[in-house]
Amino acid sequence: MQEKADKNGSVLLITIFVVAMLSIIVAGILHINTQEIQLMQNQVYAAEALAIAEAGLNDALAEIRSDNEWDEGFDEKSFAGGSYSVDVSGDVPNLTVKSTATSARGFVARVEAEMTVETGDPTYTIRIDTLRINEEEGQDD
Repeated sequence: MQEKADKNGSVLLITIFVVAMLSIIVAGILHINTQEIQLMQNQVYAAEALAIAEAGLNDALAEIRSDNEWDEGFDEKSFAGGSYSVDVSGDVPNLTVKSTATSARGFVARVEAEMTVETGDPTYTIRIDTLRINEEEGQDD
C-alpha cells in the first residue's frame, strides 16, 4: 500500500512540471506573435506615411505642370488623416522637390525628386532625374 501512495505523489509532480513547461512555451509563443504583429503594424504605418509623402510630390508635380514657375510649396497640407509639406528649390529647368509627410499615427516619410522641366508649347515635360526615398538630410547617393 505504501508503494502505491509514493507513485501517486510522483505522478502529481510530473503533471505539475509538464503543465508548467507547457505554460511557459505558450507564453513565449504569444510574446513572439505579439512582437510580429507590432512589426507588421509598424510596416503598414510606415507605408501609409510614404504614400502621403508621394501624394505631396504628385500634388507639387501637378502644380508645376500647370505653371512651370511655381515654387511656393505646401505647408502641412492635410491628406488621408496625416499631412505633408513640400519644398521646391532651384530654377527652371532644374528643380528639386522635397515632400515630408507625417501620418495620423506619427510616422514620418520623405521623398525627394530632382527633376528637369522642359518647356514646350503648349505643355511642359517633367523628367525625374533622381528620386530619393526616406534618405536623411545631407546624405549623398
